[in-house]
Amino acid sequence: MLMEKILIVDDDLDILDVLKITLEAEGYKVIEAHDGQEALDIIKKTKLDLLITDFKMPRLCGDEVCRILKEDILVQHMPIIMLTGKGEISDKIYGINAGADDYMVKPFEPKELVARVKMVLRRTARDLDANPLTRLPGNVSILNEIQKRIDEGKLFSVCYIDLDKFKAFNDQYGFEKGDEVIKNSARILISSVQEKGTTKDFIGHVGGDDFVVVTVPEKVDGLCENIISKFDLMVPDLYNKEDKEKGYVVAKDRKGKRKKIPLISISIAVISNEKKKITHVAEVGETGADLKQYAKQLKGSNYVKERRKT
Repeated sequence: MLMEKILIVDDDLDILDVLKITLEAEGYKVIEAHDGQEALDIIKKTKLDLLITDFKMPRLCGDEVCRILKEDILVQHMPIIMLTGKGEISDKIYGINAGADDYMVKPFEPKELVARVKMVLRRTARDLDANPLTRLPGNVSILNEIQKRIDEGKLFSVCYIDLDKFKAFNDQYGFEKGDEVIKNSARILISSVQEKGTTKDFIGHVGGDDFVVVTVPEKVDGLCENIISKFDLMVPDLYNKEDKEKGYVVAKDRKGKRKKIPLISISIAVISNEKKKITHVAEVGETGADLKQYAKQLKGSNYVKERRKT
């Protein structure tokens, strides 16, 4: 089992020492930063499981760091524990309002710190149900996000994304190469949302080669076009020279018959409440399944939008 990584941030070296010694004794891998900006720089380059940050620090305070992270779709699900000075109630309020998941008052008992760390990590794993391959939110989080959009009564669009001919690629090139395709597809979704979506967009991984993006109707066309463009640009590099030149692989179809199967493409089915009312997440799933099936019958990479009205 991989060691969970925790970033600790404080300009007080004594506090850092206590945190580091306590957490490493429990088997965690600990990384140190001495101010808010240094913490953000580390987070951009390193995959972390938890951030423990002081409230008052040079360059960027803890609540500012917290607010920046919670607006970033790449890391907004990472839990944060805020450290505050004794009796500074306003600091706790600012930290929680900024998105901190828990807080502790300095000086703290090491045993309590460990208990809180374990509690936050356990709660995050349960709530996030992240896909182990991409670390994107899984089914529970996806359903909760869609239902939340429904309950808010605002306009939204759900993009169901599926890779076509992926099984043939997996059979031909192996699961390790297949996993790389899945991870690269996740990166494409993330970068496309950053470029063409909004900061409130949601990206989830249903499992296998199925993904979901939740956005707003006015962003759908640009977002889907961007995803398809990036994906199709990636595809030729996935195959060896022979298969790339042929434009297909010879593999078994789902009925077990060997046949020429085209290179991987991507299909996107878009469901929205823009033209018809949606009251439950099940409606989105049912319509999405039908629409995705239609999109997969089209040649190459495509996106199709639900146009039926109530």
